[in-house]
Amino acid sequence: MIEVSDLSKWFPAPGGIKSAVDSVRFVVRPGEVLGLLGPNGAGKTTTLRMLCTVLKPSAGTATVAGYDVVTQASEVRRHVGFLSANTGVYDRMTAWEMVRYYGRLHQLAPDVLDQRLEELFATLAMNDFRNVVGGKMSTGMKQKVSIARALVNDPPVLIFDEPTNGLDVLIQRAVLDSIKQLRGRGKTVLFSTHIMREVEKLCDRVAIMAHGKIVCCGTLEELRTMYKQDDLEELFFSLVS
Repeated sequence: MIEVSDLSKWFPAPGGIKSAVDSVRFVVRPGEVLGLLGPNGAGKTTTLRMLCTVLKPSAGTATVAGYDVVTQASEVRRHVGFLSANTGVYDRMTAWEMVRYYGRLHQLAPDVLDQRLEELFATLAMNDFRNVVGGKMSTGMKQKVSIARALVNDPPVLIFDEPTNGLDVLIQRAVLDSIKQLRGRGKTVLFSTHIMREVEKLCDRVAIMAHGKIVCCGTLEELRTMYKQDDLEELFFSLVS
């Protein structure tokens, strides 16, 4: 569902250019959760933004749900849901209005959209604040709205960029449980994080990223065997230092 080949991104910098992502390659299979694990500044967010068509690659290719991120960007956006720690919830819109607005952007028919909203608000336990405006929501409420917004058009591919960053432990758990439910429904998920326990809890495979490159990719068991290290944290630090 996601295929990335030699994907690169560089930016102008004093004295030349700075490479943020350097020829990364990986695949996320249908119905799989792939964890993109790396320290801050590794290039994870830049990679995800290219896959979501927010940034245009400097080189290389990538397809999402069979669509090229450069030449078929509008189709990519129709088939992917994106969630980050930056919720971007509008202060003056209610939870219901906000998710409905995004459904209309995806051109869902009114009857289909109404049914979808009812399903999402029930599944994510959002009915008790459906009429609360964004300016009066807690952080957890805002994150649920962001999840619903990403799911409103029922996309086959979901890309999560450190969605639990800055959340308290109870909200972190709710977000992770929501992602587990999505995996159970056969969604393809690319999940960026720097938190080891999230990888161990959620991911079928993990790609470790450092200095703009993918340094290894496989199941946790494969990586532990390959590097002869049972402790994921020690394995991670040995690869990214």
